[in-house]
Amino acid sequence: MKKKIIIGILIFLGVFWFLSYLNYKSLPKIAVIEVKGVISNYMDTVSNIDKAQKNSSIKAVVLLVDSPGGAVGAAQEIYTAIEKLRKTKPVVVSMGNVAASGGYYISAPANVIYANPGTITGSIGVIIQHVDASKVLDKIGIKIENIKSGQNKDILYPNHSLTPEQKRLLEATILDVYDQFLDAIVKYRPIKKEELKKYADGRIFSGKQAQKIGLVDKLGNIQDAINEAKKLSKMEGKEVQVIYIRKEKSFLQKLTGSKISISDILTVPQFMYLMKF
Repeated sequence: MKKKIIIGILIFLGVFWFLSYLNYKSLPKIAVIEVKGVISNYMDTVSNIDKAQKNSSIKAVVLLVDSPGGAVGAAQEIYTAIEKLRKTKPVVVSMGNVAASGGYYISAPANVIYANPGTITGSIGVIIQHVDASKVLDKIGIKIENIKSGQNKDILYPNHSLTPEQKRLLEATILDVYDQFLDAIVKYRPIKKEELKKYADGRIFSGKQAQKIGLVDKLGNIQDAINEAKKLSKMEGKEVQVIYIRKEKSFLQKLTGSKISISDILTVPQFMYLMKF
């Protein structure tokens, strides 16, 4: 008799747990997507955003940004993905320690941007580096010749100095990409382009300073951002499930405990929305 009672209790608890699990899984969701470190390999982030877009149970997305920026193209890929996402679901950014340069760029299209008072943000600008190793090569007796199709094909190769004309070409391109940065900000932020130019000289701001000039909407942490996402998706006061959408680490990343990938190591000169430490 006792055995039957115990079995009955276990069956009841199993059914209760299963039904509770089904109820929990059916709850509306707020998805958190993290963007951490230098922005180079954008595919994981774009894929995570796409998953959030396609999942009808996800009602809003919180983008947790902790990045000093990175490659221009990668930042623009993520920016465009967020633009598409916000057409169907609210997007709230929560800035961590740093959300500067490209880290700020990808935050700009969010419906609401939260920053901690001491978050480092801003650093609006573009940079590209050219290493001139010609004197070192001459000193050690190494001469490298570039066989090229045009006089500027090797413009960033390190075995020669930049000519004045090549500097002007690079500066013109940098100014074009810089103007794209400004346009991307004013498209969604409550600040005029001419006003933004006063601050977009590469300087950094605290979260509190950024709020005063309109680069950040509110001060608060990740929980404040999640609550804002609930409010924007009309889930305020309701039970919701907060989920994290992450990409599995590669074998190399697991082995080294690092988020650096092979593509991050094998880099080439490129235009960067990046704050250097």
